Amino acid sequence: MTQGLDARSGPGSSPVAQGTSTRGTPTRRRGQATTGDRVFGVIAHTVLTIWALLVVLPLIWTFYSSFKNSREILTSPFGLPETLGLDNFITAWQEAGIGRFFGNTVIVVGGALFLVMLLGSMCAYVLARYEFPGRRLIYYGMIAGLTFPLFLAVVPLFFVLQSMGLRNTYIGLILAYAGFALPFTVFFLYAFFRQLPEEIAESASIDGAGDFRTFFQVMAPMAAPGLASVTIFNFLGLWNQFLLPVVLNTDDSKFVLAQGLMNLQAQQGYQADWGAMFASVTITIAPVLIVYVIFQRQLQGGMGPSTDK
Repeated sequence: MTQGLDARSGPGSSPVAQGTSTRGTPTRRRGQATTGDRVFGVIAHTVLTIWALLVVLPLIWTFYSSFKNSREILTSPFGLPETLGLDNFITAWQEAGIGRFFGNTVIVVGGALFLVMLLGSMCAYVLARYEFPGRRLIYYGMIAGLTFPLFLAVVPLFFVLQSMGLRNTYIGLILAYAGFALPFTVFFLYAFFRQLPEEIAESASIDGAGDFRTFFQVMAPMAAPGLASVTIFNFLGLWNQFLLPVVLNTDDSKFVLAQGLMNLQAQQGYQADWGAMFASVTITIAPVLIVYVIFQRQLQGGMGPSTDK
């Protein structure tokens, strides 16, 4: 009996002891991991808060400065405006020509966005769904376009558009903008079209749908989250484009907003109407903020394609 008790309390009891030890060790590890997570969370939130303040505070300062006159801005740059009015916005829109620059930007960005989404989605669909010689080479060539610095391409692009008679034209800027955004669009949409079920395309083909009808009526709607996300990304990038219009467009009647603001500042110098200048900047950044606020859910929801089959 004693030996039996000893046997049970000896080597036979080791699993119990080990189990207790095993249960205790992960408890300490979980505590250590929780402490580490908390420390990391505090550091991450602190950095993100500082970063958010660095981004948001200048925007707020620009916005309320757009309601102040030049005297208020120079004497009390961080003070609130004495009165609220739209005089600076009216001056910027009509006298400074921001309205014309805004219209030019809408034409160029709208045309480029339509072109790049149409061609980019079709190109990504073909590369993702069809097997043909050179498919990988074309795809990796598109990816290589993302690594090529834009400032190295503006000089050849300048001479190409000049030789085609498209410099200082809306069409030339639209083509340049579309070419700039095409590699990213193909890269982004490629993954979405790759994960779509092949059976659906086969069913559409059996029902008599051709390639174009299958793409526009079946496959493209299924990739709507990705299309919405890349459209927003392209809009943000094209609206804020500066280098391409400055190099490729010297006709002041076709200046976009970035060029218009730079030109106004150069013309007015130290005699600038700072209130109207801040109003012009507010008009420039307002569409980007509005688009992001409205479509942020689509942007976040379409960042990653679903892997569910």
